[in-house]
Amino acid sequence: MIEIKQLVADATQWRKKFHQHPELGFTEHQTAQQVADLLTGFGLDVHTGIGITGVVGTLKNGNGPTIGLRADMDALPIQELGNPEHKSQHTGCMHACGHDGHTAMLLGAARYLAHHKPFTGTVHFVFQPAEENLGGAQKMIDDGLFDRFPMDAIYGLHNWPGLPAGDIAVNEGAMMASLDTFEITITGKGCHAAMPHTGIDPIVAAADLVLRLQTIVSRHVSPLESAVVSITMFNSGEAINVLPESATLKGTVRCLNKTVREQVETLIAQHVTSTDQSPGINVELAFTRGYPVTTNHAKNASVISDLAQQFRGEEHAHFNIQPSMASEDFAFMLEHCPGAYFWLGVDEGESVALHNPYYDFNDKVIEVAIQFWCELVKQQLPIR
Repeated sequence: MIEIKQLVADATQWRKKFHQHPELGFTEHQTAQQVADLLTGFGLDVHTGIGITGVVGTLKNGNGPTIGLRADMDALPIQELGNPEHKSQHTGCMHACGHDGHTAMLLGAARYLAHHKPFTGTVHFVFQPAEENLGGAQKMIDDGLFDRFPMDAIYGLHNWPGLPAGDIAVNEGAMMASLDTFEITITGKGCHAAMPHTGIDPIVAAADLVLRLQTIVSRHVSPLESAVVSITMFNSGEAINVLPESATLKGTVRCLNKTVREQVETLIAQHVTSTDQSPGINVELAFTRGYPVTTNHAKNASVISDLAQQFRGEEHAHFNIQPSMASEDFAFMLEHCPGAYFWLGVDEGESVALHNPYYDFNDKVIEVAIQFWCELVKQQLPIR
């Protein structure tokens, strides 16, 4: 019999080891090997190399429904500035989003469930690479995740600064925003800065375009909807006395429903076309669709909400809260399989934001998460 205290202690050590040795998306070779070795040791049927570095561990106990539980494994290209004993040993790379915690908690649940088997059916433990910007979820799907491992439902958890430690939050519908990116190149005619009339200034055209793009949300999208258009890069020029030949704008678009997403993409293209019609100016737009809206299925969101109330109490369970305008590639999995994505609070006092160089996962919530995963399995795959 595995005691919960020992299980939590082991999961905490796994978490710290992952934190010390972070790996970026699609390079999680050491992490994936450690995950595979642990799952094998727990007695699971283990499959590696799914989505390049993804791992799936399968635990079957009789005939019954099948569910998937997902954790992401990748780190971020950030230099860690905090000084925990388990500080990252890799320069310019750290677990600033808590994926080390997600991986350790799901491993803890796998170990408990493999030892006790308090369910009837099959659980697929999905350890996903490259959540940060690279679409590792879609890569796993392309590699046959749901064909090779059919599931009746899949669930994903993310730690969440802004919620008290141990609280659980879930929405019916949109949980996280879509993420699209764009690059706009404005080409004019370079000239001496003292003689602007001899050239065609791309900076003025680009600056005007920046301001007009900001009217998309404020003047074209309903105030009852949510969207964010952000210009995050404005690059032009090499010398102080030269009007450059071109300027480049880059940015992101985030929305909470498909209709608004399509509307914003169309409006950006229209503004670019308008600028392109200016005398002597040529404008090119490269718009890249990224992560879709993370949209929870109503039935599965209710499963999480009801269990959170039972397991944590009504004061620690939050249903249909305000979504986040950040993005998550678990959205791809929810487009292929019913399921829900939920947040686990980690705050004790003042919060450190995700993607902050001082962020460190709160190990005090490991026990709550392991128990919640196990309760979810027992509820969805009851013993017959």
